Amino acid sequence: MIKLINVTKYYQTGSEVVKALDGVSLEIKNGEMLAIMGPSGSGKSTLMNMLGCLDVPTSGQYFLDDKEVSKMDEDDLADIRSHKVGFVFQSFNLLARLTAFENVELPLIYMGLGAAERREKAVKALEMVGLADRMDHKPAELSGGQQQRVAIARAFAGDPAIVMADEPTGNLDSKSGKEIMEVLKELHRHGKTIVLITHDRQVACQAGRTINMMDGRIVSEEEVAC
Repeated sequence: MIKLINVTKYYQTGSEVVKALDGVSLEIKNGEMLAIMGPSGSGKSTLMNMLGCLDVPTSGQYFLDDKEVSKMDEDDLADIRSHKVGFVFQSFNLLARLTAFENVELPLIYMGLGAAERREKAVKALEMVGLADRMDHKPAELSGGQQQRVAIARAFAGDPAIVMADEPTGNLDSKSGKEIMEVLKELHRHGKTIVLITHDRQVACQAGRTINMMDGRIVSEEEVAC
């Protein structure tokens, strides 16, 4: 499904060139659950942005479903983000003025779905994450774990093939973090490809494969069960 060949991402900061990604090659199979680990500044979030088509390489090639993403224009990239990729962030990124249902429904509106189909998909997604009785609650009325469940429901409501989760347990207590990981693993069991960015080895070991990054490069790969 995903293949990166010698991908680089360089940023110019004054007279200095920052190598956020420095020759990354990686393959991710359809339906795989992959964890990406590394310290701050290692390039793991830049890699997620590249995989999620939020950014484009300085050089190298990125193929998604045998199509070369690295040569696509912004409209094509936006279409991939809308239909193929769902995002879950550490800070939840929910709109405070909207209910849980409305937060999940919003990206479906941008996809052009009709009202009945949007409602069906949003309700189904919230039911799957155990929030059927919280659909009319706004984020301030939900716990951190519940807010992250809403964010996950929003990420997969449009049925993307890939879910990118950037430190999804980072702002949660250990109990809520375990619950969120169970939700992500359930999505994986339903055939979704999960790419998990984390600094927590106890989180990473629940994926089928872990790659470790340092200074913009993949330095090792491992398969470690918890």
